[in-house]
Amino acid sequence: MYKGPLELGPGRAQSCSPDHPEFMAQLSAQGRMKLMALQLLLWHSALWSGQEAIPLLTVSSLPPSLPLPRSFLLKSLEQVRKIQARNTELLEQLCATYKLCHPEELVLFGHSLGIPKASLSSCSSQALQQTKCLSQLHSGLFLYQGLLQALAGISSELAPTLDMLHLDVDNFATTIWQQMESLGVAPTVQPTQSTMPIFTSAFQRRAGGVLVTSYLQSFLETAHHALHHLA
Repeated sequence: MYKGPLELGPGRAQSCSPDHPEFMAQLSAQGRMKLMALQLLLWHSALWSGQEAIPLLTVSSLPPSLPLPRSFLLKSLEQVRKIQARNTELLEQLCATYKLCHPEELVLFGHSLGIPKASLSSCSSQALQQTKCLSQLHSGLFLYQGLLQALAGISSELAPTLDMLHLDVDNFATTIWQQMESLGVAPTVQPTQSTMPIFTSAFQRRAGGVLVTSYLQSFLETAHHALHHLA
């Protein structure tokens, strides 16, 4: 049977009285909990303020690379376009004269001959690093100088285009090297050429020419994008 507030027993009524010891103990316990909560809140606030006062070393706070001269970038882009045009001309001549029109069909052949590809991993838009990109550009151009030299004697019809392409690549490599020297990041000595593939037949040399020019074209496309991002 329900009892209203006035029908509570004497013990219950006394425990609710402000003067009752149990009631005072409950208030005291609640006060201590509130005080502890306040102290914890103040401690967190002080800790957070201290963390905000400490400067964090992040990528965005690092000093940026010095901007490259506009004259260098314009010259480099012009040299890339010139090499691309000459390289495309050589690819078209190989296709028209020797029916070697599909570089993807010669990839395994290129592996057997040991024809390398230059990397521009530090020049991608996602991981662009100015100094490393310039170094990889020069190393790659130096590699293709050696590969184009190895193609000498490919044919009398293609020799003039090959010679001009080799000269253009050499000039671009010199431009990159001079800029590295200006920035103080060039090695103390010029790199030495690694071992180049040896072509023992006319077909190997022409097939190698298709692969080398195809690899060079891909290299130049990445270089072109990187130079635009460096601008």
